Amino acid sequence: MWTSLRLIASSLMVLFFFSQCQQQELKVNQKEVHEETQVASILQSPLDNGDGFWVIAHRGVSGSYPENTLSAFQAAIDIRAEMVELDISISKDGIPVVVHDRTVDRTTDFEGDVQSFSLEELKRMEVGAWFSEEFRGEEFPTLKNSLELMKDKIAVNIEIKTEAVSDEIQGGVVDKALQVVKDLDMISSVIFSSFDYRVMEQLNVLDPKMAKALLYEASQSAELLPSELVQKYKVGIFNCSYKQLSEEWINDLQKHEIPYFVYTVNDPELMRELIGKGVSGIFTDFPQELIRIVENM
Repeated sequence: MWTSLRLIASSLMVLFFFSQCQQQELKVNQKEVHEETQVASILQSPLDNGDGFWVIAHRGVSGSYPENTLSAFQAAIDIRAEMVELDISISKDGIPVVVHDRTVDRTTDFEGDVQSFSLEELKRMEVGAWFSEEFRGEEFPTLKNSLELMKDKIAVNIEIKTEAVSDEIQGGVVDKALQVVKDLDMISSVIFSSFDYRVMEQLNVLDPKMAKALLYEASQSAELLPSELVQKYKVGIFNCSYKQLSEEWINDLQKHEIPYFVYTVNDPELMRELIGKGVSGIFTDFPQELIRIVENM
């Protein structure tokens, strides 16, 4: 009997030791990801106010301005938000453009798939009046002129829309967007994200040092924990909906010291609750409200 108990105890000790080694290895690997990519430089950037928490203007100040427009981005700069999240697709002639939807129907005076229009045709569209007549005359923004506006003023999270992604690495939307960022010398203030995990894989080929955030998408995640997904795709940040954020995920992310941003939070009480739980940043349509809450906590 005592022999059996000793064997069981020995087995449990081995399992515990193995588990601890795995956890330590994951922490070390995650630290290496931060050191080898631009994640650390972004999170420690002077564009952050130094409190370790990021106020992220979702599609710009989209609660008060037409989303994904230069006016919405300028407003985020003016109120001193710390990061802008914007969405990109690609035009018929291969130019990365800023738009959320697959079609132009909701936010312009035209109808049709974004990728069926050339940049010249997109620029003829009215992108402000759908929100308010006050913004009539807004021009369809490209990634290039959006980043030019924000350079050295605010960090940027570029979400590449799934419908724009292909298996093509060279010359695809990921490659072209990355080239815009490099041409403007903005590597140290830009994070790429996507619900399509091919974007992470392609960036790891094109420029492994580029900062990346995984946007949680259930069908591609095989029930893996956030830390396991982050490690698998060699990214430095985990993004998810506040509705998906469980206590298990929070414990997992904090244990492995992985920054995590949650979207899209517009309720002040929920903002306070999530800040209290230790989230690294919040995407919101009303960053001015989030700034007020952070300043008064």
